[in-house]
Amino acid sequence: MTLRGLRAHIPLMAVAGSQGASTLELVHSTEQVTEQVTEEANRRRTFAIISHPDAGKTTLTEKFLLYSGQISEAGSVKARSGRKTATSDWMELEQQRGISITSTALQFDYRDCVLNLLDTPGHRDFSEDTYRVLAATDAAVMVLDGSKGIESQTLKLFEVCRQRELPILTFVNKCDRPGRPPLELVDEIENMLQLLPTPMSWPVGVPGDLRGIVDRTARSFIRYDRTAHGATESSEQRCDTDQVDPSMPGWTEASEELELLEALGTDIDIKGFLAGEVTPVFFGSALTNFGVRLLLDSVVDLAPTPGPRFDVQSAPRPVDAPFSAFAFKVQANTDKAHRDRIAYVRVCSGHFQRGMNVTQARTGRPFATKYAHTMFGSDRSTVDEAWPGDVVALVNATDVRVGDTLYSDEAVEFPQIPLFAPEIFRRIRVTDTNRFKQFRRGLVQLDEEGVIQVLRDEEVGDVEPVLAAVGLMQFDVATHRLENEFGAPVALTNAPYSVARRTDEASAQELRRLPGATVLERSDGMLLALFENEFYLQRIQNEKEHLVLERVLAEQEWLSDGSS
Repeated sequence: MTLRGLRAHIPLMAVAGSQGASTLELVHSTEQVTEQVTEEANRRRTFAIISHPDAGKTTLTEKFLLYSGQISEAGSVKARSGRKTATSDWMELEQQRGISITSTALQFDYRDCVLNLLDTPGHRDFSEDTYRVLAATDAAVMVLDGSKGIESQTLKLFEVCRQRELPILTFVNKCDRPGRPPLELVDEIENMLQLLPTPMSWPVGVPGDLRGIVDRTARSFIRYDRTAHGATESSEQRCDTDQVDPSMPGWTEASEELELLEALGTDIDIKGFLAGEVTPVFFGSALTNFGVRLLLDSVVDLAPTPGPRFDVQSAPRPVDAPFSAFAFKVQANTDKAHRDRIAYVRVCSGHFQRGMNVTQARTGRPFATKYAHTMFGSDRSTVDEAWPGDVVALVNATDVRVGDTLYSDEAVEFPQIPLFAPEIFRRIRVTDTNRFKQFRRGLVQLDEEGVIQVLRDEEVGDVEPVLAAVGLMQFDVATHRLENEFGAPVALTNAPYSVARRTDEASAQELRRLPGATVLERSDGMLLALFENEFYLQRIQNEKEHLVLERVLAEQEWLSDGSS
């Protein structure tokens, strides 16, 4: 090769070398991002707390925040005038009634892990909101009242967890009060839930006087010092079980029960736990802080990290795939000064960065994520990045609805979360016609949030639509928010219907001519035929077999569609 040819060849070799180096750098950078996504996902624990009303769910949530250092003083849920209210209960109606109505997302650090706690409504009338939240979690803490055991709402929510194969940690609460024997409660868990219980702790004391908790794994006894109203952390003194004073009230009975439990062993079957077949059981009192830290430590140690999520084609989306998330809740007016609208999305895969442009799978349109926050009750702070398992609150998400999928790069769509079959119906109208515009806007907002289902007659529209709900208290929330957030005073009247069936346009024309029935349209376009009662529906089905009258998609159908 001549000198001139060599000189000409050198730049080409340099370009080829630089391109090769760039490719290697890109591959190395991609591997680093993938590793970081996996590392961050492994630090996450995303879980919900489920219980029957008044079992102590919200109090336990507050104590988790207390022991993680997020708050310095916990507020009593049914607080007296002038005292604190629960951090997770931020809505005015929640504070008035001392119950959880909305689902709240709380993120906090504990033991080098990031915990995403989704506090759910405990009242049966808000089961639909709870179902939606459970779709965004990887585990659940089931709270039982030590004096009542497994109650109806607990059983209903447990069945959802079972269908989704969610791992469950059980916390028997209120052990500081007179209640049922611990062994009896353990047997009830096994017999009623068909779960294999593994007691990880055991209460020591006499009814109404809880002296401490035995940590069965460490074979130690934990004595707690009570604090005023349990508002601050309780100091703990540990000692080996063989060093406990045998004259302590309740120790003899506890020792005998612990000997019986030795046959069950102290090690949890992790495989069975992750499959939703085994539940570790903890005893304590959220109000007095007994056993709270032990439970919180076990959430970190036992709850699974985020894993692949199945899309509509039943294909798993790995956590290290490009960014994807789905909206499990929409909430408006958390900040009354700005009249905002927030979509809570669970990050399923990849690395979320504030400001990134993503695609909304339902519409195919781009969506900007400039205003992204992490929530702490109703308080918010800007979040610049998030990882699988995290919950991000997207502000001003006017086009995002419950169940929507967001993604970047590789397209994906996760299964929708369907609406429940309504059971109760009311007609609603605005009492001040000058506020009709606000009334109509409020109905649209509450419908999109899933607070209530709004059914419309094509001839009447929004003049007097029908509200459809699963529980009566949903109507209270809807009217309260219409009047206080939208300034639209309303009046409700009974609608003479008790059962709904899905129908089509051809059948609707004939059904509208029948007495005791009507056909209304839901916001998603579904036509619902409403009937006075089941007997009348059965008669119509027998006499007019050609009509399309299908059951409305219910939770059991959703739970078996592979979305878990």
